[in-house]
Amino acid sequence: MAIIDGILSQAKSTASSHYNQRPNPEDISLLVIHNISLPPGDFNGQFVEQFFCGKLDFASHPSFADLENLKVSSHLFIRRDGELIQFVNLNDRAWHAGVSEFEGRENCNDYSIGIELEGTDFEAFTELQYKKLSQVTLEIMHNYPKITNHRICGHSDIARGRKTDPGPFFDWGYYRKLMNAGLPA
Repeated sequence: MAIIDGILSQAKSTASSHYNQRPNPEDISLLVIHNISLPPGDFNGQFVEQFFCGKLDFASHPSFADLENLKVSSHLFIRRDGELIQFVNLNDRAWHAGVSEFEGRENCNDYSIGIELEGTDFEAFTELQYKKLSQVTLEIMHNYPKITNHRICGHSDIARGRKTDPGPFFDWGYYRKLMNAGLPA
């Protein structure tokens, strides 16, 4: 796996229009882990991809009504089977964090990379997701050295009281163990 000009070589590319330029591309210094499934708890469709690309039919499921006016994207999405999808160049600003703050600094989208895991707050993530996430994280850290172990967090850490993901079933210890083992990228 390699990152060339902000693109992961092993990722399926699905371009989103929900992004813009970072104020300072040299300031990429935070990795934020999220979870998402649409409809909630459904892992079999293309709704997440459609949502991130602005192509979701909001009338296709009752739970989508609250999403209709949102423009959201993530840099990367890891499906339950480990498939890696890239929506936004890592050097650009994806719209994943919303109102956010890390260590007293607001607007985390300006300086972070967002990775969405297909999942919910209510069930475990898959082994394939942990392996892919660990590989991707190591490659990101190699290419963006301001992202250190201390600067990897969950959405809940930067949007306290507003967001809960990646949730209580995300095993931070196991994720860090895999990274420390130095899985080949």
